[in-house]
Amino acid sequence: MGFFFELTEILNSLNTEFLWIFMLFFCFGSILIFLRLFGYVGIFIYSSLAVIAGNIQVLKTVDFFYSPEPVALGTILFASTFLCTDILSEYYGKEKARMNILIGFSAFLLMTLLMVITIGFKPSDGDWIQDSLSNVFTPMTRFFIASMIAYLISQYFDVWFFNYLKNITSNKFLWFRNNLSTIFSSLIDNSIFSIFAWIILNPDPESFYNVVMIYIFGTYLLRIVIALLDTPFIYIAKFFITKTDD
Repeated sequence: MGFFFELTEILNSLNTEFLWIFMLFFCFGSILIFLRLFGYVGIFIYSSLAVIAGNIQVLKTVDFFYSPEPVALGTILFASTFLCTDILSEYYGKEKARMNILIGFSAFLLMTLLMVITIGFKPSDGDWIQDSLSNVFTPMTRFFIASMIAYLISQYFDVWFFNYLKNITSNKFLWFRNNLSTIFSSLIDNSIFSIFAWIILNPDPESFYNVVMIYIFGTYLLRIVIALLDTPFIYIAKFFITKTDD
């Protein structure tokens, strides 16, 4: 067993809620580090990685104290992309924030196509990874479509709403703009994905009540908590911007 196998065993032994909080601040801290190292391009890089990793991570469920049912991971990574667009909107302008959305979308689409082609190669007789790759990287069509629609609409709404609030507050109350835009955008993201994935594109549609109570509001409380906790980081980001970055 190598280092990373041992590390995962150590992490498995930790409290789930503690590990969730650790990952939350790890992601927020990574955004600042990427910003410092690469400027706004670093935000593009992080967002692309977050969208790809989030769509993989969401396949895993864990037990949280607040929910009687297993909860899918991925919430932190998806929510952190709203912090990225807000940082770009605040310090670099809405055009770079919109570019970030398209880059993240394109990165996930390309990753999906590359892995579908990879899985499409006929494996050798001694191959042992094909089934695992297929399980992780072959997207269910309805989830893939729902995820992409929700991502584009919620992210573009976030950029628009953040900048709308920025204009009507005369560039003041950054904490208010960041929180309100992220909270509303997260609700749109959850709602669009859930309605498309579990009702519109589902051959055996769930009831609207179940979709609202389980899938839309099931993780929305976490999204609100994340939105509140990311507030200091949008202020701190100002000190991680290099003077040569434009």
